[in-house]
Amino acid sequence: MRLTLIFAAIAFAVDQISKVWIVHGLDLKNRLAMDVLPPFVNFRMGWNEGINFGLFSDAPGAARWVLIVLALAICAWVLRWVAREPMRPIAQAGAGLLIGGALGNVLDRLIYGAVADFLNMSCCGIQNPFTFNLADVAIFAGAILLVVFTGKEQSA
Repeated sequence: MRLTLIFAAIAFAVDQISKVWIVHGLDLKNRLAMDVLPPFVNFRMGWNEGINFGLFSDAPGAARWVLIVLALAICAWVLRWVAREPMRPIAQAGAGLLIGGALGNVLDRLIYGAVADFLNMSCCGIQNPFTFNLADVAIFAGAILLVVFTGKEQSA
């Protein structure tokens, strides 16, 4: 459980520090776009009021609170799962990444009313219209680690 909390704190801190630095420090909120390593990595300001890829972003303001409550409920469920089930350290770390990333996006919704997204990656002539943030990376990585490294051990 301790490892989960450590990774949650790290993911949360890295996400929030990156948002303060890029959105406010580099003034991306007003500049709206900055090429970093074009076309592979660019900063593009996006305020996501919905879920991944802007889904449900046209929903009424109550959706913001539904998404906050849902994210907090998932975090509580994952914490309870980690506390009750023996897990490998890598799965505990994955749980922490998922929780820290989710809490980073929850804080954005509380402060800004939307999640601050700024990373845009494109490659090979394909222009990606979507933006994301480091909390999204932590959530995705954590979910993959939980899927791959939890469950019953397979015997040979």
